[in-house]
Amino acid sequence: MLTLRERQINAIKQMLNLNSQQPKVLAAEPVWKILIYDRVGQDIISPIISIKELRELGVTLHVQLHSDRDSIPDVPAVYFCLPTDENLDRIQQDFSNGLYDIYHLNFLAPITRSKIENLAAAALHAGCVANIHRVYDQYVNFISLEDDFFILKHQQSDQLSYYAINRANTRDEEMEALMDSIVDSLFALFVTLGNVPIIRCPRNSAAEMVARKLEKKLRENLWDARANLFHMDATQAGGGVFSFQRPVLLLLDRNMDLATPLHHTWSYQALVHDVLDLGLNLVYVEDDSAASAGARKKPKACDLDRNDRFWVTHKGSPFPTVAEAIQEELESYRNSEEEIKRLKTSMGIEGESEIAFSLVNDTTALLTSAVNSLPQLMEKKRLIDMHTKIATAILNCIKARRLDSYFEIEEKIMSKQTLDKPLLELLRDSEFGQPEDKLRLYIIYYICAQQLPESEAERLREALQAAGCDLTALAYVQRWKSIMNRSPSISQATQYEGGGTRTVSMFTKLVSQGSSFVMEGVKNLVVKRHNLPVTKITEQVMECRSNAETDDYLYLDPKLLKGGDVLPKNRAPFQDAVVFMVGGGNYIEYQNLVDFIKQKQTSNVHRRIIYGASTLTNARQFLKELSALGNEIQTPGTS
Repeated sequence: MLTLRERQINAIKQMLNLNSQQPKVLAAEPVWKILIYDRVGQDIISPIISIKELRELGVTLHVQLHSDRDSIPDVPAVYFCLPTDENLDRIQQDFSNGLYDIYHLNFLAPITRSKIENLAAAALHAGCVANIHRVYDQYVNFISLEDDFFILKHQQSDQLSYYAINRANTRDEEMEALMDSIVDSLFALFVTLGNVPIIRCPRNSAAEMVARKLEKKLRENLWDARANLFHMDATQAGGGVFSFQRPVLLLLDRNMDLATPLHHTWSYQALVHDVLDLGLNLVYVEDDSAASAGARKKPKACDLDRNDRFWVTHKGSPFPTVAEAIQEELESYRNSEEEIKRLKTSMGIEGESEIAFSLVNDTTALLTSAVNSLPQLMEKKRLIDMHTKIATAILNCIKARRLDSYFEIEEKIMSKQTLDKPLLELLRDSEFGQPEDKLRLYIIYYICAQQLPESEAERLREALQAAGCDLTALAYVQRWKSIMNRSPSISQATQYEGGGTRTVSMFTKLVSQGSSFVMEGVKNLVVKRHNLPVTKITEQVMECRSNAETDDYLYLDPKLLKGGDVLPKNRAPFQDAVVFMVGGGNYIEYQNLVDFIKQKQTSNVHRRIIYGASTLTNARQFLKELSALGNEIQTPGTS
């Protein structure tokens, strides 16, 4: 069964194949073409199709729509962009300049009737109507980062951020446009999946606005005989991504849980995102080799994609496990390298002596297989070096900022355990992490504490201020908490059960093998499995368990002509879910859902969860948004 990411790749490959079905046997030579995209199109393509793959698909040149381009005759030009006024103006300009002989226009979102009429008028005026071969609506306006993880925006993602949704003085039409943009992308997602979901979401939230709009859009499409996008031929569509059962779309609002996005983390992928700013599966790490040669340090791009076996296996593992795994990979690589060297030398010796002639054939066979495995070995070495570089950069941050201790303390706070040292003492310790880390710790403590005496809060805030923290975010967090306390069903759903941690003996392997990772002073923490609030709600909705807070969630079914929003009495558990976070998601929740669904697999039941978010933010970005919201409260009327 194809994953979401694979289906999106297929849709884009078909587009690059000039929207004709890809032949089963690839032709010797593809049709050469130019790809012209806007920033959104670029963000969609870059995490899923490499430049090498674009070449194989016949793309000789890929350029930004709004760059200066020269005329290239006789070659099809494939446009891949949103139908915004700015983009359409530029396309019309290309028409009048006669840049290309063959145009294939692919819009990421459906183009309106009036816009396509204007475009046609411009083509007529430029006299290039015959040159426009195809105009397509492509429903791929979302970014697949993993097989089961998508976001809606990367560049200019602040348009869909938590701040944009929760700002005090957003005008109604701005909010409508923002919600429409989320709905259009979710609609495209389900067209790509080939299934109509059942929608569940909490009432009176931004998620409800999205749910109502999405249901209306899906229903209108389903009952429109001409334009229905969901009655595709089952064989052609691969029968939808999910099995015959329909998936549930669980729309949640970031407001249900502000602690998780600020939580210090311990798994590899989430650490890369938190510490090194992972974006579109690409991370930049400072290159030490250049620095040692006396040159200026320049960041080196590391591509973390699904072809990297080590990344796929270990992205969810705790950091110490990753460090050990890198060390093991390095050992096995060195052994293979030794093997080749030994064979070469033995060949040299045995080739000279007549007696050993019979042995040569065996050794030749060995050497041939060794030489054939050289490209794989080189690739393995490149990946080991890359992960060593990334892990070393993370390790330096863990040591400098004491991230292991922060993670351990926050897990204790979330699981309501007593702390070894009082929080005030930790916040006053000047050696203990950066101001930003202290602020994150305090906000999590403040959110998780049932009753926090004002005098204690005041003392903690003074310690934060003395440590150089910017406290504007606290004004917003206080307001948020007072609203949450008034709605018991929500606050009940977001009870943290943090798994707590235990420290196992220090990294024996790494210490004994003279590893490149100097792990002294870093705790080897083992995390106990636990569900975050998002995962707990997902479980209740998928299992259809009766529960005070999720029973009150809206239940919308776009396939029913007269939609109610109450739960039907008897309903089977869902095998598949799409969990979407309005207001920004993170790798911590994604990893938690992945671990949860792994546990639920049995030999005859295959369950799947796809996690999505309007944007992907790490703790630093999320703190900035909270500060901007806090700033609005402290200085109302300005923005």
